[in-house]
Amino acid sequence: MAQYQLIKMLKAEFKAKKEKALLSLELLTENPAGIGDHSTEDFYKNATEAISALAEADDVLDTLERYFPQ
Repeated sequence: MAQYQLIKMLKAEFKAKKEKALLSLELLTENPAGIGDHSTEDFYKNATEAISALAEADDVLDTLERYFPQ
């Protein structure tokens, strides 16, 4: 039972991280005016961080599904 709860928690955590990354990328690409006083360097840094977070979340979710399917 504890293993199930742990896997469930990990899936929820990384699904949330994935959604946060997708939202960040959406804001960066569709609403750049909402970024405010950020410099171009900040914009690129934020985009890099968001895509890296998305890739990590996808990787972890894929790994969990592969090794701990329903």
